[in-house]
Amino acid sequence: MKTGTMDHPLCDGNPPPWASEWGQDEYGLWLGLTYKDVTQRLRWVGPGRFTMGSPGTESGRFPEREGPRHEVVLNQGFWLFDTPCTQALWEAVMGENPSRFKTPERPVEQVSWDDVMTFTKRINEAEEGLELTLPTEAQWEYACRAGTATATYAGDIEILGTCNAPVLDAIAWYAGNSGEDYELEDGVDSSGWPEKQYEHTKAGTHPVGKKQPNAWGLYDMLGNVWEWCLDGKREYSEEEVIDPVGLTGKRADRVIRGGGWNDYARYVRAASRDWRDPSNRWSNQGFRCAQVQKPVRERG
Repeated sequence: MKTGTMDHPLCDGNPPPWASEWGQDEYGLWLGLTYKDVTQRLRWVGPGRFTMGSPGTESGRFPEREGPRHEVVLNQGFWLFDTPCTQALWEAVMGENPSRFKTPERPVEQVSWDDVMTFTKRINEAEEGLELTLPTEAQWEYACRAGTATATYAGDIEILGTCNAPVLDAIAWYAGNSGEDYELEDGVDSSGWPEKQYEHTKAGTHPVGKKQPNAWGLYDMLGNVWEWCLDGKREYSEEEVIDPVGLTGKRADRVIRGGGWNDYARYVRAASRDWRDPSNRWSNQGFRCAQVQKPVRERG
């Protein structure tokens, strides 16, 4: 049974056919997608503009990757998973769970970009009107920032040590705190990690949604797992760009964003970016899906 109400001009007052529930709260519009008794909430991210990249004064920045800063215009809004995809949803769709740190409420990891394309194909075929994909890198950073221009959506970052940036503690699982309250027997030996915010000897991922969300109700945009983006590397320039897309050729490396549970503090910032072969499967690598209006054309 579908529950809730939605009255918003962006949605013409009508939820899409795949929505199992819907509503509006202090963070904005939300929808629920239910697949085999597993429900994933999505948040509405409206169109807009933002400054992409990091300023030269930002602590921990990688200048060769994060600059120059430039204005980005996104003409279309999109729905975005409010957490990374969980193991519960992945297993419901795919029938197996490749994750190292296994519990249903943790983010699925050790999934490649290619695996995610199979996941989206299967779930889209099962739900009328569903067109899940991955966010582009520009969409991801826009959603992560949620109207902020600082290093994190909780404010600027002060890096006191390699694995010690206090601003991250409230919003992200990273190398400085991912051993805190870690309850699984299977964990990575973290005893030798340098300059940790908290002392710990075993670490891994944590259940999604346990840290504070950003202003748009999105959890774990920083830390826990890196997140695959739809596109690959785009060279930055100072010019304003509209709906930018990086390389999307079949074997182009794909961008990952957000940093993970075993990453140094400098990687866990809104502008931090990396790219990997689409076949890679790492235990700090997951994803979240977007429901967008138009497919991205192949480039490169």
